[in-house]
Amino acid sequence: MEIINGQIFKDMLASGANLLTNKFSEIDALNVFPVPDGDTGTNMSLTFNAGVKEALACTSDDVCEIAKVLSKGLLMGARGNSGVITSQIFRGLYQGVDGMREINGFQLANALVTGSRVAYKAVMRPVEGTILTVVREAADYTYAYATSTENVTCLQVMEKMLEEAKESLKRTPELLPVLAEVGVVDSGGAGLVTIFEGFVSALKGTVIQKEESTGTSEVAGAGMESEEYGYCTEFIIRLSEHAQMTFKEEALRDSLARIGNSIVCVRDDDIVKVHVHTLTPGDALNLGQRYGEFAKLKVENMQEQHENIMMNATVEKVEEEEKPRSKYAIITVAAGEGLKEMFTELRADYVISGGQTMNPSTEDFVEAVHKVNADNIFILPNNSNIVLAAQQAATVCEDQNIHVIPTKTIPQGLSACIMFNPDVDFDMNLSEMSDAIELVKTGQVTYAIKDTTFEGMEIKAGEFMGIKEKDIVVSLPDKMETTRQLIDTMIDDDSEIVTLIYGEDVKEEEANEIVSYIEDKYDVEVEVNNGEQPVYSFIIGVE
Repeated sequence: MEIINGQIFKDMLASGANLLTNKFSEIDALNVFPVPDGDTGTNMSLTFNAGVKEALACTSDDVCEIAKVLSKGLLMGARGNSGVITSQIFRGLYQGVDGMREINGFQLANALVTGSRVAYKAVMRPVEGTILTVVREAADYTYAYATSTENVTCLQVMEKMLEEAKESLKRTPELLPVLAEVGVVDSGGAGLVTIFEGFVSALKGTVIQKEESTGTSEVAGAGMESEEYGYCTEFIIRLSEHAQMTFKEEALRDSLARIGNSIVCVRDDDIVKVHVHTLTPGDALNLGQRYGEFAKLKVENMQEQHENIMMNATVEKVEEEEKPRSKYAIITVAAGEGLKEMFTELRADYVISGGQTMNPSTEDFVEAVHKVNADNIFILPNNSNIVLAAQQAATVCEDQNIHVIPTKTIPQGLSACIMFNPDVDFDMNLSEMSDAIELVKTGQVTYAIKDTTFEGMEIKAGEFMGIKEKDIVVSLPDKMETTRQLIDTMIDDDSEIVTLIYGEDVKEEEANEIVSYIEDKYDVEVEVNNGEQPVYSFIIGVE
């Protein structure tokens, strides 16, 4: 393939997106931390598919116009750090082909280099051993090859790009020790290699197609038509005596993945809580009933919920349009009705539903900015994997005064909100809110989704992990003991206030038990809230 025209470029994009969709769960499995989160494969697939959908709908035959539409689609659809970096790679590629109807091999190699440079500039502190390293090393290698090869073709360029990207990916554990310890390569780099594999296949004449079943993530349901919203199915099982010895969360999750998505499966002693979105709720209930008796179950028709939202959309729109412009607004991110109420009570104007397992896109932040209608806007991402998407949204809305305070945890976000004062100027608020996030320590309790080793600690699937900031400090089968040991690592002589937020899998009496433990052992003030958050049994803030 000597040149790439508009149709060939579209074939490459479709092939890359489809292969990434087919393999996203494999990429998710490369996650270093055994935490049940949205993961890299999911975020990259959602991001890339959002951009490719727009590009394939472009009526132009010019490579540059298709690349422009792709770039915008990726920009708005970007989720998670890997998704944002991917969007920047292809933003740079667009800059490299700007004004070109078709591109030859050398022009393609040059555009790939531009893509790597733009991606690096988008990250304040680039980390080697990641997707950034893979794209840079592969692009530089390929450019050198293209400049030394007479009449180099586009197929030759992409084959070299893929070849070196694979070699660079193999080297990522040498640059990031945590990858070597866990025995994986960088997940973002693996996602990029997958896209390039799809590109090469298309250039050779085979556009990869989507497989029917693609695993256990939101991507599996991302293509549902509007009439197929399905059913939000939740149930709690009390395990039978036999199941208590034989039950494996992974096996149930795998079975549920064949019929649905948005899956959460958590075991606590003889109780298993399940959440799944599926078109066949009866099948999900049958799967659960194999292990014991239902203690509780709920099935809601998401299509009806959608229709109710649509019926009220006009009224809501009028209300939004009538909202007076304000001096300040705070946009924050949280998952769980209790957490949403906590932020709202602390003067947050808009709470985007998201966090771990569901990273909001750049477009979600842009829409929130338009809705709050304010002169000065603070954005609190509350998750390290959401900061880049929030910052990208602030760049998109360049005509407004927006500042992203890089809160990486819920307690940091709450502390920043507490320090907000509507009666002082913007700079004072920015200073006070930014200082506040440095004064809070964060702990979280969640369950492990796989066996692994982290900094010498053996972690078993199904155990509860106590995570202090970014470090896993304890991993035990018992949730309550894990929580107690985590708290003991967080509270010291300088600690004054402990905020305990319990999740949807925790009973009120269990939360009170932890409160009593803290009050009996430490001279601190304890605030307890029901956050109703998924994934994390407890979120703990210590100030």
